[in-house]
Amino acid sequence: MSQIQTKLCELKNHIASEIIGQDVLVERMLIGLLADGHILVEGAPGLAKTRAINILSQGIEGDFHRVQFTPDLLPADLTGTEIYRPQQGTFEFQKGPLFHNLILADEINRSPAKVQAALLEAMAERQITVGQATYKLPPLFMVMATQNPIEQEGTYPLPEAQLDRFLLQVKVDYPNAEHEKTILRLVRSEARQTAKSLKKTFEKITQATLFEARNEVLDLHMSEPLEDYLLQIILATRKPQAYGDDLASWLQYGASPRATISLDRCARAKAWLAGRDFVSPDDIQEMAFDVLRHRLILSYEAEAQGMTTDEVIKELIARIPVP
Repeated sequence: MSQIQTKLCELKNHIASEIIGQDVLVERMLIGLLADGHILVEGAPGLAKTRAINILSQGIEGDFHRVQFTPDLLPADLTGTEIYRPQQGTFEFQKGPLFHNLILADEINRSPAKVQAALLEAMAERQITVGQATYKLPPLFMVMATQNPIEQEGTYPLPEAQLDRFLLQVKVDYPNAEHEKTILRLVRSEARQTAKSLKKTFEKITQATLFEARNEVLDLHMSEPLEDYLLQIILATRKPQAYGDDLASWLQYGASPRATISLDRCARAKAWLAGRDFVSPDDIQEMAFDVLRHRLILSYEAEAQGMTTDEVIKELIARIPVP
């Protein structure tokens, strides 16, 4: 394990000690950083989604900004706006919160489509266009958006084009009884200001170190048969009839080429975090759920049968031969 891998693992353990019972979320956040992508986290309120990204930001060199999405939020509240300076008789651009390194878009589906669409250019092109001027975003830029389950009152489903911009969609569930007891004790200790975790000093990871880690992830070995296997998983979502008529009846639209790139980078990042210098089929299979669940559109027939995207992905993986 390289020195950079050791640093990232230390950061992972530090976050896991503060976010009890959400090991998958912690790992996926680091995979998002290493794969240079954005994360959509779905779960009920109170599951430490906001706390997780906040603690992550404390361990990385860079600035963090939280945006609470509400029904009255405007696109300019994210991107920034031109402000008239009467002394100079000119307009000056006032940068919005999207110009920070780590962005928490809290409860993103509480705002209507026009506000959600304001993120599209920033997430895909890493730039903001206001009027006739275009402004580049910082090299380290990650959006972690949280959303409450779609069935809740006052939520707006994200459009497919925006969902495809997210590298991963992570589902967060309630902790078990043992973890919840640990959470209770941790919060009680923090309230007393005597928790050991509050006295710890954690050396922040510099952006240069993070960019070097990304290069190591990209250089990780993936055999050609395994690369073909990854492609077959994506292609199977577009032409599922090759793997069964039932699969063909469940899927209306498959995953885009952006999903292929995302699965490749995430599988490499997962293997790298595990301290390996090669990608295994297990890395691809495990990351396939988070990469694909928000990109697949099920047919009416599948929804009528109560199928979920996770169940369809599981069936696809079971039917595609592993090299």
